[in-house]
Amino acid sequence: MAQEIERKFLVKNGGFKSNALKQTRIVQAYLSSVPERTVRVRIKGEKGFLTIKGIGSASGASRYEWEREIPVSEAEELLALCEPGAIEKIRYVVESGKHHFEVDEFFGENQGLIIAEVELESEDEAFEKPLWLGEEVTGYTRYYNSMLMKKPFRSW
Repeated sequence: MAQEIERKFLVKNGGFKSNALKQTRIVQAYLSSVPERTVRVRIKGEKGFLTIKGIGSASGASRYEWEREIPVSEAEELLALCEPGAIEKIRYVVESGKHHFEVDEFFGENQGLIIAEVELESEDEAFEKPLWLGEEVTGYTRYYNSMLMKKPFRSW
């Protein structure tokens, strides 16, 4: 069983953009947004993906994740079957020490929200925190993409 361990933070400013190694447009939606088993359809750049995630640990930092690449045409068909509230964002990959942060700048109903995630080997692994990194929101369900589609950032 694949286990994903990541910590999530708000981003204080756009300083990350000048250090971005790459950026990719992402559109995603959910076939199921039930917290115990979310099923996500994503088009990331020129590739399609189907992802299943299990419920998170008590800290919210780790959970089961299964992901497979699928043809973009199939991802587009599946997006049409998804729950309302697609997420649109640009993902920037930014190196910091020996880690890479994935920084998501959201658009549409989530415009103004920028979240950074760092994948770790363990929940307590140390990592270098860049100056643009803000408050930690690991485990705060309102920041999960599956919740942002139901209650977008602009409605807070």
